[in-house]
Amino acid sequence: MIERLSTGISEIDGMLKGGIPRGFTIAVVGEPGTGKTIFSLHFIAAGIKNGEKGIYVTTEESRESVIRQAEMFGFKFRDAVRRGELIIIDALMGEHGDPWSLRELTVEELISKIMDAKRTLGYGHARLVIDSMSAFWLDKPAMARKYSYVIKRRLSKWDLTMILTSQYAVTTSLGFGFGIEHVADGIIRFRKKIMGGYLRRFLIIEKMRQTDHDKRVYEIDIVNGKGIIVKGPYNATREDIMLPSSVIRKIIQAQLKKEQELSSTDIEELDDNV
Repeated sequence: MIERLSTGISEIDGMLKGGIPRGFTIAVVGEPGTGKTIFSLHFIAAGIKNGEKGIYVTTEESRESVIRQAEMFGFKFRDAVRRGELIIIDALMGEHGDPWSLRELTVEELISKIMDAKRTLGYGHARLVIDSMSAFWLDKPAMARKYSYVIKRRLSKWDLTMILTSQYAVTTSLGFGFGIEHVADGIIRFRKKIMGGYLRRFLIIEKMRQTDHDKRVYEIDIVNGKGIIVKGPYNATREDIMLPSSVIRKIIQAQLKKEQELSSTDIEELDDNV
């Protein structure tokens, strides 16, 4: 029987037939401002509530900012850190002397620091969030797929269930989300659209191995004191909330071109280094 972990949002657990299978690597992707970080906070908070340890890597906000944002939704991350149940790795500020800051924004440093955190938390399963992975390949987007593969391969041995967030910008040809999607066991996509003069957010579970998941588009909202709430299925097709086909074509073409320029030995060299 598959052990499933709650996302912290009961309606999404229902869409997943009970939650995310333990040990999976999940890609949580979408544009900025769609709810990826808040979903990640829910996931870690649900683990702490269930007696599981957590590791949260933040690359776009400071550790203190993550803690304050969690508090807005009733998640007491500061207390969990004090109790030794949660380690927040700050990859943005990199303060001197802070044992849980990254000195360099590299995949090698990231994996090493996560392993150190897992050793510190001790034996047993832990939940891991890396928010977001995009920071590690901003200047080399063609490496996204290779970096994602190495992270999954190395960390899957450490009894972790992983949420890896990544984003794309519809105004560019850089597909920051697509590297993770290729290696993930599951894909949860967030999307936003201006409709009738209002910002509306949506969620769809595109993939979840070993799960007969709900394949409908759902409208969601973000509410202070609660976090993500699911408003219900939305009368839209998958295509209605996906990126425009012209943008997807540009992303794929750009990635293929850059990947062709890379040496086929790059991934072996990277894997050896980490």
